[in-house]
Amino acid sequence: MSFFQKTGNAIARFMYGRNGMDQLNVTLLRGYLILFLAQIICSFAKLQVMMLVCEIVMWPLMVLILFRMLSKNLYKRREENSRFMRGIWNIKNRRAGAKERHADKEHKYFTCKNCKAICRVPVGKGKIIITCPKCGAQIHGKT
Repeated sequence: MSFFQKTGNAIARFMYGRNGMDQLNVTLLRGYLILFLAQIICSFAKLQVMMLVCEIVMWPLMVLILFRMLSKNLYKRREENSRFMRGIWNIKNRRAGAKERHADKEHKYFTCKNCKAICRVPVGKGKIIITCPKCGAQIHGKT
C-alpha cells in the first residue's frame, strides 16, 4: 500500500461520522474565495483598509467552514443546510414565477395587500374589484 493510499484511508477514517462539505459549506467557501480575490486586488491597488476588512471577515468565515465540516453534530448541521436550501429554493421559485407572469400577456396579476396572494384576471375587462380567494379582501384594479 502506497503512502497516498494510507493517507487517504487515514483521512477517510477521521472524517467518518462528521458532516463534511454540504451546499451551505460550498456557498461559504465560494464567499471566502471571492473575499480572497478581493483582498489580492486590494493589495495591488494599495488599499490597506480594504485588505484589513477582507482579512477580518475571512478568518471567522474560515473558522465557520472548518467547524461545520468537522462537526459530529449531524442533526444540527443538516438542519442548517436544510434551512439554507429552502431559502434558495424560495428565491429560485419566486424568480421563475415572476418571469412567467411577465411573459403572460393574456392576464394581469394583482397581489393582495393582506396575505400577499397573487390573483390572476384576464386583460381587457376595465376597472374591476377582485376578491382574494385566500383571505376575502377586495382589490381594486384596472386590467
